[in-house]
Amino acid sequence: MAGSARKRIWGWFFFDWASQPYSTLLLTFIFAPYFSEVARAHFASQGLSAEAAGAAAQSYWGFGQTVAGVTIALLAPILGAIADGSGRRMVWIWLFSACYVVGAFGLWFLIPGAGNLQWAMLSFGLGLVGMEFATIFTNALMPGLAREEELGRISGSGFAFGYTGGILSLVLMLLVLAESGATGKTLAGLPPAFGLLDPDLREGTRTVGPFVAIWYMVFMVPFFLWVKEPRFTGTKLGLRASLLDLGHLLRSLPRRPSLFAYLASSMFYRDALNALYAFGGVYASGVLGWSVTRIGLFGIIGAVAAALATWLAGRIDSARGPKPVIIWSAIVLIAVCGVIVGMSREDLFGFAFAPGSAMPDYIFYVCGALIGAAGGTIQSSSRTLMVFHTTPDRATEAFGLYALSGKATAFIAPALITAATVASGSQRIGIAPLIGLFILALILLIWVKPKGERQA
Repeated sequence: MAGSARKRIWGWFFFDWASQPYSTLLLTFIFAPYFSEVARAHFASQGLSAEAAGAAAQSYWGFGQTVAGVTIALLAPILGAIADGSGRRMVWIWLFSACYVVGAFGLWFLIPGAGNLQWAMLSFGLGLVGMEFATIFTNALMPGLAREEELGRISGSGFAFGYTGGILSLVLMLLVLAESGATGKTLAGLPPAFGLLDPDLREGTRTVGPFVAIWYMVFMVPFFLWVKEPRFTGTKLGLRASLLDLGHLLRSLPRRPSLFAYLASSMFYRDALNALYAFGGVYASGVLGWSVTRIGLFGIIGAVAAALATWLAGRIDSARGPKPVIIWSAIVLIAVCGVIVGMSREDLFGFAFAPGSAMPDYIFYVCGALIGAAGGTIQSSSRTLMVFHTTPDRATEAFGLYALSGKATAFIAPALITAATVASGSQRIGIAPLIGLFILALILLIWVKPKGERQA
């Protein structure tokens, strides 16, 4: 592989490294449980019981995810069609990178007791929209990176590299910045930022937003230096023509059964997976009573498992194709959801733990490793299989449609969790609908060709 091609691939990898902390630190392991703590205290101050306050906090978080998901679903395919029609993708990456950074910085202002939950959700949603849209346009650059038979390995290596960045960022947060609400010290036993931040105001934990924003700005530099806009060889289309072309693609889906089934399947399993990520930290905080730092350790275990699994699965993907990786990943995630639903601090499927037993903690650590491994591999192989259903000149439109399929029903998993949580009054039972979504996704995969539409 030529040096310039290798540098371009490494530059593309750096987007995963730069953006992964949004998922690792904000969506799952640091900000989400911190938001849960603040929201639970807010609702408890209004007279709700501890369990009802936890359910209300989870429902509020779910509503925010739903709004962001609908926004992404409505705009993703339109922006993808416009970008492909103009032949320009990098300008969109710049724009949505700005949304990512501004949204992440805004999370600093979620102060305990201030009651500004709306501001926090607005900032989080802006950053999440920025991350998702930037991902669409960087994924669209993937077909031009290497030969088809190398794409699985490249996708897996990119995810592994990104998870490694997530691990490093999480370790830095836990050791230097994020304080325990009980002790006011970091995992290393230090005052946050070596005494520069006030633990009573949770300033160490609140720096997670600015930290993620600065991390992204620094590590996107190699991407913008080494990844150039691919030469556009097609016919440039105006806005109206681009939207007409998108309409033609949508109308053609019933005649493209493999693509149609794949988009529907991925719609359900990615919706369920994103909800599992989003609610995992909230579950650990509300059901098991874990602190932010303990949830962070859980995150490190999951991220290490994800890095190793995606690197290995990328090799399997290149050798055997992406579909088997997706199937086995979904099966593992179904099993994990079953354990989460059946476990409380007191028992597992009715089998009681000894009083004060640490067994539920150990079990959930194992669940975290499996979620990280299976979640990483299913995402890595999913983008490879999407490439097999498109062409380089229409890749942004295709990944916009892929984002639509992932977000068109993004309200379903959070809404089902919210409804199940409210109806049962239990955060555990609230996770149960995810099992059905994963099973439905597996059924739809029956109609997906292993090599997509490139299969003879």
